Amino acid sequence: MLKKITLLTLIFIVLVSCSKNDKITLVSSTGRINHVLIVMKNSDWQGEAGDALREIIAQPVAGLPQEEPQFSITQVPPETFNNLFKRTRNILFVGYDNKENVYTNKDIYASPQITLTILSENKEALIKNINTHKKEIITTFKKNDLSLYQKRITKDSYDIKTFTTFNNLNFSLKIPSSYKQVEDNGDFLWFRNTITKGLLNIIAYEIPKPTNNLFDLDYIIRYRDSIGKKYIPGQFEKTYLKTEPQFTPITKELKLTNRNALEIRGLWFVEGDYMGGPFISYAIDDEKNNRLLIIEGFSYSPSAKKRDFVFEMEAILKTLKIN
Repeated sequence: MLKKITLLTLIFIVLVSCSKNDKITLVSSTGRINHVLIVMKNSDWQGEAGDALREIIAQPVAGLPQEEPQFSITQVPPETFNNLFKRTRNILFVGYDNKENVYTNKDIYASPQITLTILSENKEALIKNINTHKKEIITTFKKNDLSLYQKRITKDSYDIKTFTTFNNLNFSLKIPSSYKQVEDNGDFLWFRNTITKGLLNIIAYEIPKPTNNLFDLDYIIRYRDSIGKKYIPGQFEKTYLKTEPQFTPITKELKLTNRNALEIRGLWFVEGDYMGGPFISYAIDDEKNNRLLIIEGFSYSPSAKKRDFVFEMEAILKTLKIN
């Protein structure tokens, strides 16, 4: 008896066989940042498997003043997955096959594009498979969008050699030309992008390493607030940027430029005023120079959602290189 092959598997086999024999010129992919197209049967999407996916995707992004999901999504059944949908940059296939499988592919229908496929034998196994790979679902598409945005940055970014702080502190970031210099005094760097719905800011400076706990959050925040008071004034006299004390920042240790680093997501406000918003900051352990290098993005967009703005600043910060 022939093994049953699903529509999704058949599509994959045909595409792979074509790619081996012919050089295909792919169309440019489409899609907004943090958007995923989900291809799965309507009955599954409306049932428990769909609930499992929504619970993962609807997890709020850390450090925002209002809850916003990890991704915006569009769902279509396999039979309506036509050429228009195939151009989507981020695609998640979910369905059934006689063998459980999870795999990714790049640039199948368009470029740049990433597809993640999750297959199982039945509904119960599919739900388990989805939950087992929930971290992969998030990181696969986030990494793809980060990479895309960073490629866009490199096409039109500043020459870092012209900035005193980059040279003095021996590091670099790829700052898009849409961001304009506010301060560059050798110790503190500040760029700002004025957008329709507000302001996006990138700042950088260094601080001494703490004597005990390398990533002492209270220590880092105290320095952050002193930098805000010294360099980042509000719109009125004696007002300045400060970390919101009513919101405990969310932290995560990771590697950045192959160095130990602490990611900090929190909220800021202006002391003596009503301005505020989210920030994302990285404290990088630069052992050679016996310091913590601090790079940060903070946004002000009171009438808009903030997820994609923070994501843009994250993409810029992760272009970091330490000389």
